[in-house]
Amino acid sequence: MTTVAALVPCLGGALAVGGVVVAASRRRELMVRWCAWALGVPLVTTAFWLGPPGIAALAAVVGVVAVVEFGGLLRLGPVDRVVLGAAVVGLVLTAWLAPGEVLRTAAVGALAIAGVPLLSGDAEHGLRRLGAGLLGLVWLGTLAGLVPSGALGLVLFVAVSVADIVAYAAGRRLGGPRLSLLSPAKRWSGTLAGAAAGLLTLAVLSSLTWQTAVAVAVGGPLGDLLESMVKRGARAKDAGRWLPGSGGLLDRIDSLLVALAVSLVLG
Repeated sequence: MTTVAALVPCLGGALAVGGVVVAASRRRELMVRWCAWALGVPLVTTAFWLGPPGIAALAAVVGVVAVVEFGGLLRLGPVDRVVLGAAVVGLVLTAWLAPGEVLRTAAVGALAIAGVPLLSGDAEHGLRRLGAGLLGLVWLGTLAGLVPSGALGLVLFVAVSVADIVAYAAGRRLGGPRLSLLSPAKRWSGTLAGAAAGLLTLAVLSSLTWQTAVAVAVGGPLGDLLESMVKRGARAKDAGRWLPGSGGLLDRIDSLLVALAVSLVLG
């Protein structure tokens, strides 16, 4: 298994090569996206370098932003978002400070989320609010798994990111049958090419096991489809508009969340 220190030159080299390719393409969209990566990768890597405290801080911030975007997509009210955000952050902090109490914290969070529509007596939208809140807790609460995963969490993020990029490029070039009606632009050809690229990334980073392979090859695409389902239900193209080249933060971590969940279950 690789370490964060070993990942630094790999990430730096990838950014440098990517910068050269993007500059040669002269495409503004790619340049904007590369600039976002150039700012984000050092921040994320530093957080993982600091160990559990840094990872917990990063996961908590990411969780709050993701809850805001998720709440917007599912039309959750301010109280629902605050309670869901507190539940996700509580899971992250528990994974850091008291890992043996994660399940208890998750149960408390679920009860708190259920209590909001129940106590407000919302007979018309209560079931939708409850379902959305519990989905958010299960989906976004997976961020707590980054804390004990250490460098593996960063490796999974790199691998699913490479897989996403290759899947997008290969799918457009190769065409073929659609992967799912939830995301008409995605093709089986791109998904398989992306999975191969993700597995190769794991091998290069000395992190290829059957568990990580399943997490990247299966969990990554499922995470992408899960967010596509949420966005289609909300009739939205992106989870947000503030992240250059990626829409919202949830659009960037959707594959990681399910890949991390699969890795935790299998590991």
